[in-house]
Amino acid sequence: MNFFESWLLAVPLAIPMLLPAIGLSVAFAFCAWGLRAVTAAAAFTGVLLTVILCLAAGPASLIPIVTVFLLTLLTTRVGSRKKERLGTAERRNGRGPLQVLANIGVAVLCASPLLFVAHARFLLLAGASAALAEAAGDTVSSELGQAFGGHPRLITTFRRVAPGQDGGITPAGTIFSLCAILIVCAACQWSGLLIPRYFWTVAAAAFFGTIVDSLLGATLERPGQLGNNSVNFSSTAFAAALAIAVLFLQRWAWWI
Repeated sequence: MNFFESWLLAVPLAIPMLLPAIGLSVAFAFCAWGLRAVTAAAAFTGVLLTVILCLAAGPASLIPIVTVFLLTLLTTRVGSRKKERLGTAERRNGRGPLQVLANIGVAVLCASPLLFVAHARFLLLAGASAALAEAAGDTVSSELGQAFGGHPRLITTFRRVAPGQDGGITPAGTIFSLCAILIVCAACQWSGLLIPRYFWTVAAAAFFGTIVDSLLGATLERPGQLGNNSVNFSSTAFAAALAIAVLFLQRWAWWI
């Protein structure tokens, strides 16, 4: 069966899912915008991305997206006065469209082939799960690390840096990051995106993605060679690629 035939077969199956996908995505985006967690442009971007994800992986895939959003919202607002004094607080009008794209864009890219083919479904969704877990882990680490982590140290030299500095890490932030990763992986498993035997591989890939995020922040973002959104997108892409590669090699070794 060629690509065109696969597409013709996929379209009728996707039509019944289109209405709930759009309805759920719009409702979620409207709530996020109403809470001033995102701008109007970011809400529209989120609708486009979540509709694609819902069509590719099913409406239940919105559950881990909501989980990432709630973790981001809650941790962003924890210690807000301290972050305002440090000058690291999130903008009052919420996150912009590029931030939304950087956080969930890779997950949607991983799942989007499932609009046309069903091959390697759980492998691709494992990559999507790793990307979402990394995005949550990175945000929670940064936000709660600033609130409770004390003086961060640069990941490359372990020299003390100011809170909120790119590439800075704290023990508390790292622990909070691991907790967020496990929560999102559990949400992915509960929603059917992640099968149980892939859980720890995906969680480990997401954690390594947060390390890559800090390394990129210290080496490329601090000098101004990469922006924050580029770093976030790259680290979620690394987490997804690592999860898919490791799981593929495990399956290939098993077949041998």
